[in-house]
Amino acid sequence: MTAHLPETEYATRREKLAERMEEQGIDALFVPPSSDLEYLTGLERDLPSFGQSSYAHGWVTGAFIVPGREPVYVLPRMFVLFHLWGNEPDDLITVNETDDGRALFRKATSALGDVKTVGIGARTYGEAVLELQGALPGTRLVNGTPLVNELRRVKSPLELELMTVAAHMCDEAMTASADKVVPGVTMAELAEEVEHQMRIRGSRTPSFPTHIFSYGYENSHDSTMASGLEPIAEGEAVMFDFGAVHAGYCSDFGRTIVCGEPHPEYAYAYDVMLAAQEAGRAAAVPGALAREVNAACRGPIEEAGLGEFFRHRMGHGIGLDVHEQPFISEENETPLESGMTFTDEPSILWDGHFAVRIEDVVVCAEGGGNVLNDLSGAMVVLQA
Repeated sequence: MTAHLPETEYATRREKLAERMEEQGIDALFVPPSSDLEYLTGLERDLPSFGQSSYAHGWVTGAFIVPGREPVYVLPRMFVLFHLWGNEPDDLITVNETDDGRALFRKATSALGDVKTVGIGARTYGEAVLELQGALPGTRLVNGTPLVNELRRVKSPLELELMTVAAHMCDEAMTASADKVVPGVTMAELAEEVEHQMRIRGSRTPSFPTHIFSYGYENSHDSTMASGLEPIAEGEAVMFDFGAVHAGYCSDFGRTIVCGEPHPEYAYAYDVMLAAQEAGRAAAVPGALAREVNAACRGPIEEAGLGEFFRHRMGHGIGLDVHEQPFISEENETPLESGMTFTDEPSILWDGHFAVRIEDVVVCAEGGGNVLNDLSGAMVVLQA
């Protein structure tokens, strides 16, 4: 296993989880490979891929978490060999290709003792859920993901250090890539450049699919579409949306750079967007409801008469996943707590004109959110 933090950190997290499990009457938790399992045990997730990879008996893959005990892992042989590189966890049931996977999975469930309620990770294989029902008849199965999410929302000082490194990777990648925004470059080339710059700074992978795009023009361009291979034009406002990963923790970052002379109203809209971001940051204090912080961010854009073009939310929680609960959006009633981390990412998507957006990671704190990024959000216009 690859553990980025001291084992004592994972043990402490499982102790806190055990307290919550006991409060809610949950006797055991089955967690598949995921950010939750990495958070609780240090078992590192694989890099994401478009096509799914799998092994014989792949559905068994995961760990049972029981209060007062070490995790019990059930893993296919190929997973142990090629994902953990033979570094086996202490309490492991290895399922070989010729084994009876169902029997070995039931061996693991029988070791749980007298359990009446079992939580399951929200992304558990359906086959594993069905097998749990068969192996533990009469046992109530519940969604165990919210239990772990509640622990993950507030970041420790060490977690914030790791997230700051990931944020600075984005700052530096943007700085190194900015002068590539010239007439004739393609969005695909810009996406490749920022990913290269993150990679050479130590990012394990992009934290989500890199997105470089423009909006509002007759011929807009998008790195994720066929238009991403077409050259951009003079005056086009290019929006960057990308993130790095450090020690399992994600960043999410955005800036807008104009390629040449901007639209006459661009500076006005950009100032409005900066005011919105600052209003959201200032409102991110302990006790504020997520929807209230979203409303504060939206306020300057509404006051400027551009509210219909603010089509997003202020942001989302972030940590081991790039999108975590709570969302900083109009429906969310979550009271913020010191140490919660989320994005502050207002945008204005102005039909027939252009679009502007900015994004940083902030930490809820007394007096307003602390920004993890260092790069200025000042307007950038690169003259051809």
